[in-house]
Amino acid sequence: MSASGGTKAIVAALGANLAIAVAKFVAFLFSGSSSMLAESVHSVADSGNQGLLLLGGKKARREATPQHPFGYGRERYIYAFLVSIVLFSVGGMFALYEGYEKIKHPHEIESWYWPVGVLVFAIIAEGFSFRTAIKESNETRGSLSWKEFIRRAKAPELPVVLLEDLGALIGLVLALGGVGLALVTGDGIWDGIGTLCIGVLLIAIAIVLAAETKSLLLGEAAGADQVEKIKAAVVDGDTVTRLIHMRTLHLGPEELLVAAKIAVRHDNTAAEVANAINAAEARVREAVPIARVIYLEPDIYSEAAAAAGANPGRTPGGAPGRPSGGSPDASSNSGH
Repeated sequence: MSASGGTKAIVAALGANLAIAVAKFVAFLFSGSSSMLAESVHSVADSGNQGLLLLGGKKARREATPQHPFGYGRERYIYAFLVSIVLFSVGGMFALYEGYEKIKHPHEIESWYWPVGVLVFAIIAEGFSFRTAIKESNETRGSLSWKEFIRRAKAPELPVVLLEDLGALIGLVLALGGVGLALVTGDGIWDGIGTLCIGVLLIAIAIVLAAETKSLLLGEAAGADQVEKIKAAVVDGDTVTRLIHMRTLHLGPEELLVAAKIAVRHDNTAAEVANAINAAEARVREAVPIARVIYLEPDIYSEAAAAAGANPGRTPGGAPGRPSGGSPDASSNSGH
């Protein structure tokens, strides 16, 4: 997994969650707090999720095979999607069930210092993990806002860890609030309410993660800045006179497919066209290094064909393209 995969952030989150899970289970056994039990399961689920992200990164590094000629880069998207399922089912649904049971059958919290102490420790540990994820994300997000970074990031690991850590911190505050109100009022129902809030929070985060990773699994185009760099690199004004249309697709976080129809001079020989294509591919790879799979089709640009308008049949099942020799129709990034 590359640096952009956020390995450091994943390992930091895994270590923090394993330690927190043990501490929460101990606190639950001594106090009987349902919030602590929900948070314990939440930490176990998060630990499993970080394991899935690391496994996905390892599998994604496998070499391409005849059966999978474009490699296994999308394994990272698949395992990130599994994370959202685990968070929804194991974390969110369990917390809702436990909260409902505690509200239905409330009881006082025993040995209050155990859950309070563990929650304070967990907030500190999760804060360290969250800080690590923010630091790594800042190295790649550039000028994007946090919302834009979550929506547009092609490497799924950092957004997943960021949302998990943010959800964990909010969940810990909710658990601390539920335990605190139960202690102050002497009514265990507040512990159950805190647990329900944790369940709703985890389900909301799981839905966001599922939506974002689904978009990556379906296949996303290159970012707008990368598209502009590719367009500028393809055309040299001499051997390649125009970009007629182009499509881009992420085969993985660090591997981009580029397919384009380019205009060459009508009197060029086959050898000259081949040299022009090779030179254009080299320029594209230099401008956008992750553009590793490039297919360029030569054509003769036609003003009449361009004026004829779009041909819906060019891209079956997708957005209408341009007829052969049409005007440029480059891929663009719309976010997840």
